[in-house]
Amino acid sequence: MSFVTKEKFLSKDWFIVYSLILTGTFIMAAGFVLFISPYKLAPGGVYGIAIILHHLFGFPIGLTALAMDIPLTIIGIKILGPRFGIKTIVGFLSTSIWVSLLEWLYGYEPLVENDALLSTIFGGVLIGVGLGLVFKSRATSGGSDIVAMIFAKYTHLPLGQLLIIVDSVIVLIGLAAFGKWEIPLYSWIVIFISGKIIDVVLQGIDYEKTLFIISDKHEEIRQKILVDINRGGTILKGHGMFKGDEKSIIFAVVSRRELAILKDFIHRIDPDAFLTVINAHEILGKGFKSIKEE
Repeated sequence: MSFVTKEKFLSKDWFIVYSLILTGTFIMAAGFVLFISPYKLAPGGVYGIAIILHHLFGFPIGLTALAMDIPLTIIGIKILGPRFGIKTIVGFLSTSIWVSLLEWLYGYEPLVENDALLSTIFGGVLIGVGLGLVFKSRATSGGSDIVAMIFAKYTHLPLGQLLIIVDSVIVLIGLAAFGKWEIPLYSWIVIFISGKIIDVVLQGIDYEKTLFIISDKHEEIRQKILVDINRGGTILKGHGMFKGDEKSIIFAVVSRRELAILKDFIHRIDPDAFLTVINAHEILGKGFKSIKEE
């Protein structure tokens, strides 16, 4: 089974994928050089280690990270098989190039002076947006991801937990290197923010809500959804646990504005209705985002 997706050379999909990689790695590089590195933050990954080595020994960040990414990718291919295609290689190469270019053009001074917290927030946002775009292209960021995948193969621990452990170890190396507690604390903020932003980039902001509605007035609610709100849905059949009587359960997805309209309507016609509202992070299909776009 191949883990690598391939797009036809110079096709529309090919241009989209590599545009996402190049744009994402530039945004990520800006986060590292302009916001993260000047305050000695080490938010995991090879760039966290590269930032530590830069401030200790003066090594350039972009080239130092590249020197770690190349052998890690080779080791990953040997141990894990063909999970890392040309897109991942382009990803870490372009990140190194962008970081090196920004180092040369801008230097190592912070974009926002004397405000580590603001830099932490914006650095986390930029890294999250950049990584999210790279992940959208079906590439990986390499680096600590590969280390976590290798550990996962032999320990059978969840990959997500191992990524947190690997990145946290790098954060603590920053504490040992610089001896200041604010450095790992700010670094963990970066990791948290970037993780949330990655989710937003990949799944979208939860403007839509998933509804499960149980009501004796299900036919009136059905008409409201179909005619007034102009949405579809599904009616599921169930049985109440207390009396065992048959229930009609309406399953539908609506926007925030439509939810407010529907809640007001349900409250007026059936105050005893049972309504469950769930944030819908990603809705694919007719009336929403096309499955083909994925």
